[in-house]
Amino acid sequence: MYMIFVMIGVLLWSSISKTFFLPSLWTLEIAQFLMVAYYILGGPYSIQLGSNVRMDLFYGEWSDRRKAQVDAFTVLFLLFYLGVLLYGAFASTAYSFGHYSDEPFSFFTGLLTGSEEIGRLERSSTAWRPYLWPIKVLMCFGIFLMLLQAISELIKDIAKIRGMEI
Repeated sequence: MYMIFVMIGVLLWSSISKTFFLPSLWTLEIAQFLMVAYYILGGPYSIQLGSNVRMDLFYGEWSDRRKAQVDAFTVLFLLFYLGVLLYGAFASTAYSFGHYSDEPFSFFTGLLTGSEEIGRLERSSTAWRPYLWPIKVLMCFGIFLMLLQAISELIKDIAKIRGMEI
């Protein structure tokens, strides 16, 4: 949650440098990277705390068991979505490390065994041209954490449906 203050500092420096000095090329892109990290890492934490947004038109009036039934059903869609998202994130991360084939998992296992090498690293197309692999690795990590938290919520919902105390 403190990352928002870092992002505010970066954007403040961006405003000051544009007003009084030469504009900094890196500030807006770093702010975008920080926002991605804030969002991706904050999602699993907000689900863990139960502070995620729900449509409360009918949900608020339901019993705890009915809520758990609906949540257990809808979390299956979330798990599918996160699985597809994680596969795409791994493929994009492999591409940012210079792997251009269709099999990203073989690339990462090849890195561990020594049969693969990192190729030409992907860079942003902006004037600053930072490497993109750090933010893509962070996205893989955040999506994986979200997947773990969704599985945890599914287990809790199944326990509530069965009448167990949590």
